[in-house]
Amino acid sequence: MDIKTASALRRLRLVSAPEAVSFLLLLVCSILKRTTDFNAVPAMGMIHGVLFILYLILWAWAWYKAPWTLGRAALYAVLSVLPTGGFFAERMLRREAESEIVAARARQEGVVA
Repeated sequence: MDIKTASALRRLRLVSAPEAVSFLLLLVCSILKRTTDFNAVPAMGMIHGVLFILYLILWAWAWYKAPWTLGRAALYAVLSVLPTGGFFAERMLRREAESEIVAARARQEGVVA
């Protein structure tokens, strides 16, 4: 892999945590809508929807760029629909992107790992 692959992973990582936060906030807003007069579901739903679509687009691009197995790609897809899954995806993607950057720099300098 190369720096462009690490960049695709970084983009997906950067959107995974906000997507997870928006999902949790949407759940809170849904509960508040049913228990109080507070109704922020339409606004929060739109924000979460945009972040979720962005996550899916960046997930597809990262899968295209990175040599993920079907299981690994499915794991990141499943994590996007779990309420706190985005936080786990962010951590896993950070480690994966960092290792790709280190490997790319080692290849650039001619170091065989």
